Parts: sequence; structure tokens; C-alpha cells
Amino acid sequence: MAAAPARARACIAGIGQTEYRRWGGFSDRNEFQLACEAIASAARDAGLRLDQIDGLSCFADTSIDASLMQLALGIPELKVSASVWGGRGGGPCGALSLAASAVESGQARHVAVFRSLCQGQSRRYGKFYPQRMHSDMVGPYGLFSAAQGLAMVAQRYRHDYGFTDAQLAAIPLMFRANAQRNPRAVTYGRPLTLEKYLASKWVVDPFRVYDCCLETDGACAMIVTTRERARDLPRKPVEIIAALQGSDADWGTGAMGSHNMPGDSYTSGGQRQLAKRLFETAQLTPADIDVMQVYDHFSAMLYMTLEDFGFCARGEAPAYVEAGHAAWPDGNTPINTHGGSLSEAYVHGLNHVLEGVRQLRGESTCQVAGARTCLVTGGSVISPSSAAILGV
Repeated sequence: MAAAPARARACIAGIGQTEYRRWGGFSDRNEFQLACEAIASAARDAGLRLDQIDGLSCFADTSIDASLMQLALGIPELKVSASVWGGRGGGPCGALSLAASAVESGQARHVAVFRSLCQGQSRRYGKFYPQRMHSDMVGPYGLFSAAQGLAMVAQRYRHDYGFTDAQLAAIPLMFRANAQRNPRAVTYGRPLTLEKYLASKWVVDPFRVYDCCLETDGACAMIVTTRERARDLPRKPVEIIAALQGSDADWGTGAMGSHNMPGDSYTSGGQRQLAKRLFETAQLTPADIDVMQVYDHFSAMLYMTLEDFGFCARGEAPAYVEAGHAAWPDGNTPINTHGGSLSEAYVHGLNHVLEGVRQLRGESTCQVAGARTCLVTGGSVISPSSAAILGV
């Protein structure tokens, strides 16, 4: 599709969320109700009525039916209903790209992008469940969880390039420190030290418990519209400069499935081709990015994202992080200023997009001075994945 004229370019006009709680924390509301609450919050932030929404976009094989959401929200005419297939945490920026395409092409005026998780009321990891794309291939070999599947990639990366326990610890310590400034974070008021990290229980080598994303319940959402329409709304619009989906060649289901990725990309995040296309579309380079919100399902996966997106060369990410380049406030390009999935909440990464909007509005609790561009990534070592560059 040809680039939209400036007035028709997609932007994020409002964001909203529910409270985030630890796994099983909601007994009075279900996943559907939390999604409605988050969308209503985003509409209020955008200065819109719910009946002005005419599109819905989601990802990660959501269980929520768009037609029922239309009825619950009182949407008069649902012009667009879109969702990213598979990929789970790879899809947040993919759902954003579908919404952007809908408003730029004129199919809809105001599209709500949302994700809701209420895992305490549904199944989650810790027990084997047959799935059509993941567990059927690896479950018989004992790989029942994402932690187990992705640990194999992290172990191979450590074998090829090396990283120490202290280098790996730098990632959860950095994000937990950011979360201590963020009252929305589930871990707010619970700081983490290196000593506590090293004393924590192992999940699967090389991941200790603090290397693994939180298990939380909650929902978040945003309203996507055109720049022209956003001019009449109360909030500062954040432009979607580029938002794309994809994965590297022959990646298949990645580390969540067959582990049959090509040898030369096995220790990558499977996002190198996606990153190349994203920067080309945005006509930007990594040096132009002021702040990043990186999908942090497991700590070591950050290394692969940094390398795939060109912030350092292959094998250099552990030293890059250890040197403080990703830390707030003094790093070259601070990462996960809200605390990320490791310390704010796990909402399949859509909360990372919300933090990108807050940064560019100047509203983050770990604000990067003068931030004008933000890179947001979907899950690495997952296929398909997605990424976006936001700007003001």
C-alpha cells in the first residue's frame, strides 16, 4: 500500500488500562470485562465516546469475540474486525499495524487495539496442553513451557558468545529499578538487589525466577485514528511512523515449536529481516531512536533483540547492557522505562506500546528528556513477530 498523505497517517490518540494484578488477582471481573474496561479508558483518554469506535484489533489468538465486544461497548457499526494469527507475544505491534492500515485506507475512523489476560481464570503454563502449533512437537520431549523452550536458545547463545550471571542479572535489576518509579507496576515497592537475584530459585538454566516475565492479569488498549482527526482531540497524538510484522526465513514456529531454525540465525531473535524493513520504511536508523520498549519475556532474549535491530553486533549485547547503554536515565537508548514484562506487567507486550506513547507525550515515570522516537518490539525468538517505531 502506498504511503498515506500526512493528514491521513495513523496515530495513537488515546491509551487506557485496567489495574494490573498478580496471576489470579481478579475474581470480580473476567477477561472480557477487563478488555471493555481498558477500551473505555482509552476512549476517555482520547476524548471519544464509545459509539465513535468502529474498529477492533487484537492478537495472540484472543478468546474475545468481536461481535460480542461490539454489543458490550455499544458500537453502532463495526467496520473492521482484525486479529494477528499465532505468534502470541510476537503480535502487539502487528495488531497496531492492522489498525493503522484500517484508518489510513479509510476503512474505519477510530480503531481500538486491545489485549486482555485473566490467566487466573484460564489455563497457563505448568501443565501440558496440546496446541496446534507449539506443544505437540516439543511436549513429548519435556518442553512444556516457554521458559524451557527459550532457555535452549539462551544456552546456545551463552556457549557461542558468553555471558556471566552478573551480566544477565543486569537486565532484571535495570527493569525492576524503573518499576520502582511506576505505581502501575505489579512490583512497585519491591526493589531487587543482585544478592536477592543470585539467591533466587532456578526455573531452568540459565533463567532464575527474576529472569522470567511476570504472570499477571489485566488489560490495556489504545485508540488509533488519523492525524487529521486527532487534531480535534484533547491528547497529544503519537504518530505510528512504521509498524510491521514478520520473521526471518525458515523460522517456522521458532523456539516455541520445532527448534528447527537455521543454524546461522538460531541464536538471533528471528527479527533481523523485520528490523531491516522497519527502519527502511521509517527512513530511520538505530541511531535515531531515543528510547525503546523491548519485549522481555525472558532476560537473555533482550540480547538478541538488541543485536537483530542493530544496536550492537552479534555477541556484543551482554557487554552493551553491562556498560549501562540501556539504563535510564543516562544510557544511550533507555529500555523498558515502565519496568517491562519482567517488572511492570505481562500483557503480551501491549503495555510496552502504551509506555512508548507516554514517553512521547512526556508522561513516563522514567521520562527520557526530549524523546521524539520510540522503538517497540514484539517477542523475539517467536514467530511471527512484529515491531513499530512511534514518533512526535
